[in-house]
Amino acid sequence: MSFEDSKDAKLDAPADVAPPTFPSQLSETMVLTRREKMSSAFTIACAGFALISDGLQNNIMSLTNVVFAQLYGKAYTSHYSTQLSNALTVGTILGQISIGYLCDVKGRKWGIVTSTVLIVIGIILVTAAHGAHGSFEGFLWFFTIARGITGVGLGGEYPSCSTSASEAANEKAMKQRGPIFIMCTNFVLSFGTPFACILYLIVFQAAGGLNSNLSTVWRTVFGISCIPPVTVFYFRLKMLNSKLYRKGAIQHNVPYLLTFKFYWKSLIGTAGAWFLYDFITFPNGVFSGVIISSIVHEKGHALIRRTAEFQLLLGTIALPGCIVGALLVNRMGRRNVMILGFSGYLVVGLIVGIAYDKIITVVPAFVVLYGLMQSFGNLGPGNMLGLTSTESYATAVRGTLYGLSAAVGKVGAVLGTQSFTPIRNNLGPRYTFIVAACCGVAGMLVTYFFIRNDLGGDLALEDEKFAAYLEANGWSGPVGADASVEALIEEEKGAKAEL
Repeated sequence: MSFEDSKDAKLDAPADVAPPTFPSQLSETMVLTRREKMSSAFTIACAGFALISDGLQNNIMSLTNVVFAQLYGKAYTSHYSTQLSNALTVGTILGQISIGYLCDVKGRKWGIVTSTVLIVIGIILVTAAHGAHGSFEGFLWFFTIARGITGVGLGGEYPSCSTSASEAANEKAMKQRGPIFIMCTNFVLSFGTPFACILYLIVFQAAGGLNSNLSTVWRTVFGISCIPPVTVFYFRLKMLNSKLYRKGAIQHNVPYLLTFKFYWKSLIGTAGAWFLYDFITFPNGVFSGVIISSIVHEKGHALIRRTAEFQLLLGTIALPGCIVGALLVNRMGRRNVMILGFSGYLVVGLIVGIAYDKIITVVPAFVVLYGLMQSFGNLGPGNMLGLTSTESYATAVRGTLYGLSAAVGKVGAVLGTQSFTPIRNNLGPRYTFIVAACCGVAGMLVTYFFIRNDLGGDLALEDEKFAAYLEANGWSGPVGADASVEALIEEEKGAKAEL
């Protein structure tokens, strides 16, 4: 089917193909409609539940770094902590690009299922990590590779899960797509910080508290973190690709050159803003445990518990930003809310950076300001980058360009994580916050000049604009997923016949 043909093709439901004149046709139409509705609802719900696991995996290393420092002492250097922290991020970059591309040409369901399998395998390997003959370096490399596998799965979740959730929300409640998307993606991702702290505190106390075996603690925590992705796996196997995908997918001969010509400005905006956001937020998340543990006075096992308690406070303070952003997104617009969030980095980053020596003498005050800075990040770029990266691009290339934008962001995360310790050691701890303030200014500028201010409408309209552009530039090719509506009906009838 060409774009010319696709204008008249009605793949929404069998009722659009032919009037439901006969009872058999009517029942088939109702079956598919019910299944699509259920699939959209489960897609949104499963996205939220699965991304809790993603948020947990993104934040679990913060306290694990503190635990490893207690277990291995000076042998666990900053080089190793950075290596283990970056392993997940490097894997995430690979997953975002590769599975982002594949969820466009193979289908959202394909990308989601593949991502879930990789996450589960990676977590199992991390939990069982050991070095040959008790080798410390062998253990660290086993851990690094396993975290990389987990990262590939997490990276795949970003484009496949987010695009499917956005498209499902567009079908269920288009006008509230923004708030729904935020609450089932960034809110649950951000919940990963307090979730990781709560999980560590519970396992720490259950394992004996101040007398606990720390190796048992961290392995148990990672093992438990496997439960959410396993729980949603069955439902993900049953999901359908969205109507938008089935109608607008380009699974063969994708015109990438025309795509980049059409979307270059939006891509600079989503990728550039994501780079700056992750450059700030990832090192501050990964090393928040190190930062907090360096200013509290406890030692040994008590240090782990106190650090976890303050990190729980830090993560809890950051959560309201997600909710406020969800409330403001339709009122202020995507671009303005993102600028507001970046401005928080500027204001709070300067306050903490300039008054650092005085603020750290009152640890709760430092944690509150630190959490407030992260809350602004959640309110603005944390909420809006995923949303604008799904809304700025047509369905046919949404996964690819979303994944590319997020991958550039993770490059920022790697660079931020690698530069965090040198900045802290050579310039002083205050400068990590001053650098955050500078990135806040850069983020405001990138957002203002490159993020579109006309987002929020029906995603099908973006598909029409992209189709018209391709057609005007001489491209013609097959449009629509290989799995047609008729095939879905036959699948549903076959499932009913088996009952």
